[in-house]
Amino acid sequence: MAVSAKKIAAEPVLEEKKSCGLKGVFRRSFLGIPYALFLAMFVIFPLLLIVFYAFTDKNGAFTFGNFIAFFSSGTNISNLLISVGIAFITTAVCLLIAYPVAYILSRFKSARTYIFVLLFVAPMWINFVLRAYALREILNLLGLLGKTNFLNVIIGMVYDFLPFMILPLYTTLIKMDKSLEEASADLGGNGAVTFFKVTLPLSVPGIISGAMMVFLPCMSCYVITDTFGNSKIPLIGKLIETMFGTASDWNMGSAIALIMLVIMFVTMLCTGGFKNETTARGNAL
Repeated sequence: MAVSAKKIAAEPVLEEKKSCGLKGVFRRSFLGIPYALFLAMFVIFPLLLIVFYAFTDKNGAFTFGNFIAFFSSGTNISNLLISVGIAFITTAVCLLIAYPVAYILSRFKSARTYIFVLLFVAPMWINFVLRAYALREILNLLGLLGKTNFLNVIIGMVYDFLPFMILPLYTTLIKMDKSLEEASADLGGNGAVTFFKVTLPLSVPGIISGAMMVFLPCMSCYVITDTFGNSKIPLIGKLIETMFGTASDWNMGSAIALIMLVIMFVTMLCTGGFKNETTARGNAL
């Protein structure tokens, strides 16, 4: 009787432990399965497919011929350099415009500052095609369309990617400790000294984040060049689209896409894109 009583008393404890164990396993493991499946299907598998096609020929044999053919073509190298140049100019113009805007917004004392921020973010909610054709009509009314293709492309790029530069800068500046600027002023630093010695270094993470969000997409955004440049400004993204489309050369297209991926990875690595915000701020000071 004593043994059976102990068993009866132990059964609720065992059931409670089992239920807690099942809940722990479910919370920690099962909830991550959908995300893991999504990551495998839409990120890892396509990337492996691109790598496979990049290092094989049309017969499926292993080769470096696709990369050799790309770097042996002067046209391909020219397209790559033009893409980098347009992305660099666009990033620089966006930074010159976005930094003063973000700085002014971060200094607003009004509780309705978010309304002004919303005015810059609202265009991102509108369909890209509608925004592009609206700007195209404005350029046409100004008589620029078809005459200054390179300038039109830069205007289109800046118009499209400017919010992506403003938001990271604004987020970084609004979280900045204002007491550091006050300390600089107490030590005799004027506005210019405080800005270049305190504000600008602390905003480096926002600059890097915004630059990456603008520079990397600009290199392959051939839709803007087709819309504003009448397809006369070649981008590396257009070449990839041609290889996968009309040329039906998936091997060369995958090789070019992989080259772009490596360039983006190296760019982020060199600019500290993989560092967290705290580390980046500490290195900037």
